[in-house]
Amino acid sequence: MLELYGTRSCPYTAELRADLEWRGESFVEYDVELDQEALRRMLELTGGNRMVPVLVKEGRVIQTGWQGRGCYI
Repeated sequence: MLELYGTRSCPYTAELRADLEWRGESFVEYDVELDQEALRRMLELTGGNRMVPVLVKEGRVIQTGWQGRGCYI
């Protein structure tokens, strides 16, 4: 299962979400602006990188940002 860490205010999170949905990927989404525990996990996974979106598979970051772009929180 994929985990998507992002924010509602980040257009790149929305674009990555739409791509995952279009490809039929199953994922769980966390809004790190609203969920402090999710923010803590994301920062731990990324070594403190505050760029979203972050895509995680099996506990490992497989993508940060979307097509070379992202939002900083």
